[in-house]
Amino acid sequence: MKNLWITSIIFFTCCSCIVAQSTKDPRLKWWKDARFGMFIHWGPVSQAGTEIGWSRGEKVPVEKYDQLYKTFNPEKFSAKEWVQIAKDAGMKYMVLTTKHHDGFCLWDTQTTDYNIMNTPFGRDVVKELAEACKKEGIVFCTYYSILDWYQPDYNIDSRGGPGYALPEGEQPDMNRYIEYIHTHMQELVENYGPLGIMWYDGEWEEPWTHEMGLNLYNYVRNLQNDIIVNNRVDKGRKGMKGVTLTDKNYAGDYDTPEQEIGKFQIDRPWETNMTICQQWAWKPDDKLKSFEECIKILVETVGGDGNLLLNVGPMPDGRIEPRQVERLHEIGQWLEQNGESIYGTKGGPFEPEAWGATTSKGNKIYLHILSIPNKELELKGMNHNVISCKLLNGGDVDFKKFKNKLMIKTETLDPNKVDNIVVLEIEE
Repeated sequence: MKNLWITSIIFFTCCSCIVAQSTKDPRLKWWKDARFGMFIHWGPVSQAGTEIGWSRGEKVPVEKYDQLYKTFNPEKFSAKEWVQIAKDAGMKYMVLTTKHHDGFCLWDTQTTDYNIMNTPFGRDVVKELAEACKKEGIVFCTYYSILDWYQPDYNIDSRGGPGYALPEGEQPDMNRYIEYIHTHMQELVENYGPLGIMWYDGEWEEPWTHEMGLNLYNYVRNLQNDIIVNNRVDKGRKGMKGVTLTDKNYAGDYDTPEQEIGKFQIDRPWETNMTICQQWAWKPDDKLKSFEECIKILVETVGGDGNLLLNVGPMPDGRIEPRQVERLHEIGQWLEQNGESIYGTKGGPFEPEAWGATTSKGNKIYLHILSIPNKELELKGMNHNVISCKLLNGGDVDFKKFKNKLMIKTETLDPNKVDNIVVLEIEE
């Protein structure tokens, strides 16, 4: 194990803005302290039970997919209930897919008729959620797909073809499409903000360039200077691992590993985005992650100094599926008892290993023991004097200190617990 207490501050300058790459950036403090947020993938596609965006032209023919909004009427949608579910789960922020790759807009935009106001439902979902989050102290954030397989200016060769035609004689125009994006940014920030995060996606296709990414980062920061922007605004993301490449000064404030826990990384912020089931959008009888899996993912993510953005896919009627709600409630109950070891902590000082992970705050180190070693847990690289060693919720734990090594007795740990949390109080 490595004793890693030192963080570094790295800044890259791009255009007229400073692109933050540091855990010390003050804009990111609330987000790093929060550690746990709700991701929501939802739209007319929930009626088909297939994946949002990706199933257009594959599992669902384009001509059918693009007409799903005409029957979309989630009468049981309640922004208040969604926000309460997130709050009860111990989540501190919410990221909503305002526009996915399919181009459908969940807000009252003036740029296209392909939006929530032209469904039988006819209510501004983004507005209702933004207001409900504000009332309950949840930070409201927006997901936005850069690529758009519906808007014809984006790319004439888009998957399945554009959703509607340009006027006769006109050709697709990326400059015009960027104006379309800019208008959306202005609408979202000014009508529904202030926003916590602008969570971009869909940057990987050829029409989008590094220069466009830098420009968009600066544009949204000029609209709201303290907004946080993920690394998918630019071309620097390295696949599903989400780590930002270093060969250029790529824009973005944090990395975005997808459907996997990011590596231990304390010099650049990151956030794992992962589904509570298997599919991002709702799917009937989709396999649900167990409570034990969810806690393990949360602990190992925060222990690596990352955030967890856990996704739910609401049903066509507007409700979050009851079994997903139940799982979230279980996580929330666990956090009520153990949140001290998650919220406002740093990952480490020890890298995650087979037995578990560590978090730290002030002069306390929290050992999250997910798999109990036989008899003793050995911590190498413990260079601080240990004042006490206790279970988080009471009870002493025997230990021995040898120079820079700490031996912790494990016979008092509960093998039936998903996470035995041992708190080490050390000298400052």
